[in-house]
Amino acid sequence: MEVLKRLFEQHYLLPAEHVQPLQGQLGGSGRAIVRLAGGGFKAIGILNPVREENVAFLEFSKHFLRQGLPVPAIYAEDLGQGAYIEEDLGDTTLFEFLGAHRTGDTIAQLAIEAYRKVVAVLPRFQVEAGRDLNYKACYPRASFDRQSIAWDLNYFKYYFLRLAGVPFNEQALEDDFGRLTKFLLSADHDYFLYRDFQSRNVMLRDGQPVFLDYQGGRKGALQYDIASLLYDGKADLPPQLRQELLDHYLDCLAGYIKLDRAAFMEHYYAYVYVRILQALGAYGFRGFYERKAHFLQSVPYALKNLRWLAHHVKLPIALPALMEAFQGMLASEKLQGLASSADGLKVRIFSFSFHRQMPADESGNGGGFVFDARSLPNPGREDRFKSQTGKDAAVIDYLKQQESVHQYFASVLSLVDASVNSYEQRGFKNLMVSFGCTGGLHRSVYLAEQLANHLRSRNGVEVVIRHIELEKMGK
Repeated sequence: MEVLKRLFEQHYLLPAEHVQPLQGQLGGSGRAIVRLAGGGFKAIGILNPVREENVAFLEFSKHFLRQGLPVPAIYAEDLGQGAYIEEDLGDTTLFEFLGAHRTGDTIAQLAIEAYRKVVAVLPRFQVEAGRDLNYKACYPRASFDRQSIAWDLNYFKYYFLRLAGVPFNEQALEDDFGRLTKFLLSADHDYFLYRDFQSRNVMLRDGQPVFLDYQGGRKGALQYDIASLLYDGKADLPPQLRQELLDHYLDCLAGYIKLDRAAFMEHYYAYVYVRILQALGAYGFRGFYERKAHFLQSVPYALKNLRWLAHHVKLPIALPALMEAFQGMLASEKLQGLASSADGLKVRIFSFSFHRQMPADESGNGGGFVFDARSLPNPGREDRFKSQTGKDAAVIDYLKQQESVHQYFASVLSLVDASVNSYEQRGFKNLMVSFGCTGGLHRSVYLAEQLANHLRSRNGVEVVIRHIELEKMGK
């Protein structure tokens, strides 16, 4: 981490006093991602051993910024050390925002509007910024070509189908892959393909989307990225909303190109399928092969999407072996076991101020735990912390040094863990845990974050966190 501290000091002319690893930010990559803070400034630091990915990300970022697109500013870089620091965009991803503003399939208008803003920006990446992008910087391929598609399809075949124990006829499946590839490449593919355009790669800052993780971008078809967003596994968007957002995207796209909607839709669902297959390959590799079980929690959502497609979509080409493999997946007891564990307990965690109204229970269960943190040492009374919150490194360090905080949180864990165990055994679907303090900015926020990090390590538990007072401040 010393190289990131050096880059921080080089940019701000101040030392980085705190380095905080960001939980849940590694995803399926080998990158280390941290938040650096010092002298009232913050930045995100990235360590990535793959030089070509770093070159692509930095090259694309600078190009997008020149185009006026909402991406993080690059502050400093050291490619020799695989390091760079960039603008800190906060902690709210589109995925987390969606989870905080939905109950089952009922999604609040606020979240729908966020998605509409996201799909409206996508054509600017694909068309405007894609016109004069340096595609020589792309890694590992300059286009989503036959080789790229083959990698994705074989990834699915060997790391998902094979490891999940789903039977298939290899030659017949290869024949289908050949037909699918030829059909995909018959679509116009002279645009920028973001490649991983999904809800965890979009940050929301002051209600506006900012975009990340486009280092795998290359030249390709328009259909791929919108399919990636709308069929993003755990986001689990309802079919009607997917269609509304697709229509909105096409309306926006028509402002940039002469759009033939029928031609677009002819290829659209083939790209939906290939994106789902790519994702399943990644889930299988990380989950079955690398034994990182949390990746398998996304499999049931992909199966749900495949089931919907099987009932509502007829492709213009015949893929009998692939469709047979899908039926085998949907009938697999092994994969059904994953489905039952994924449709599990949702724990909703809140921080709030006792000077205002307590969080409302939207699940209909009558609430859950409410913990009063006002007995703990209050960072808000110290001038150095007044402009900070329980998500800032200095406040976190302060509270971690307090023995009373450790004792309090240990008691919280004892109660919550016992309830989570019982709820799971009894098949309950919702638990609410709220932390209150005087201002709702420091102690309650810290404790909510700590509990969320603890519960995210459990398989089959979905965690949604909201900070009521921070939301009012736009943080």
